[in-house]
Amino acid sequence: MIYRELGNTGMKISEVSFGTWAIGGSWGKTSDMEALRSLEYAMEQGVNFFDTADVYGDGHSERLLAKATKGKEDQIYIATKFCRQGDIADPANYSYEQVSAYCEDSLRRLDREAIDLFQIHCPATEILKDGHVFEVLDRLKEQGKIRHYGVSVESVEEGLICLKYPNMKSLQIIFNMFRQKPLEQLIPEAYQNGVGLLVRLPLASGLLTGKFTADYTFEADDHRRFNENGEAFNVGETFAGLGFKKGVELANQLRWIGEGRPSMASAALRWILDHKEITSIIPGFKNVQQVKDNLTARETQSFSEEEQQKIQQFYQEKVVDFIRGPY
Repeated sequence: MIYRELGNTGMKISEVSFGTWAIGGSWGKTSDMEALRSLEYAMEQGVNFFDTADVYGDGHSERLLAKATKGKEDQIYIATKFCRQGDIADPANYSYEQVSAYCEDSLRRLDREAIDLFQIHCPATEILKDGHVFEVLDRLKEQGKIRHYGVSVESVEEGLICLKYPNMKSLQIIFNMFRQKPLEQLIPEAYQNGVGLLVRLPLASGLLTGKFTADYTFEADDHRRFNENGEAFNVGETFAGLGFKKGVELANQLRWIGEGRPSMASAALRWILDHKEITSIIPGFKNVQQVKDNLTARETQSFSEEEQQKIQQFYQEKVVDFIRGPY
């Protein structure tokens, strides 16, 4: 496993890490026993960083991580997120009292004394512009409840706003072959400022695995069914903002990336890791096999300059016009 430093935090985290939204809920049927086996396997392979949130299964994924990392608190970093239990546009949701309560609740579920990375969970843009929440996080850091803090953002604009706050140590962004806009300004500026970059939805909600057909039907409790058009939350969180059928069509046109590589999915992940500015990718998983599949990105052949240009041209000519929501 290769470890990359998360900005200037001093935390060296596995370049392939994992997000726990899927094992918490809203991704169809899950098994806690299989989730715990998967977490254990990932750690055995050198994964030392996991991303979660208080709303993933109403804290369920945090509790699973507490069980899986018991006795390994000094070896395994955990990042969690807050604010989406309340009104993300209401300033009161970001008061010291409220954020402190969110923090204490996560600490209790995680069974930890401090949170390694506490992230604002896709707040309203105006909250970031106002900036008061960063003063609240500074206070929690001074109290030792959190070690570092960052922001999970929906758009490049929001990411650039966050870079104005000097104690903000990481950005979690949507970045994949279907969402390349961060390459233009956000990724280089964050890297230059010593801000770590965590990539969520690296496989565009599974589209870039190439395993779906246009007539595939997701389970009723899977967000890929109930949020395809942004019915429940930001449309960009599902299929990178593409409609499902369009996404499948575009993914089929990208199948060539898997030629000479273990799979289309490992190739899509490798493409992200080929960007030195990225600290870590955090794909989701529901079973051990998915963990194994995602970890193959480590040994997957990198993309040539010619291939990189081909992917960028594909994005500009075939994808951009079909992305919905702010990005």
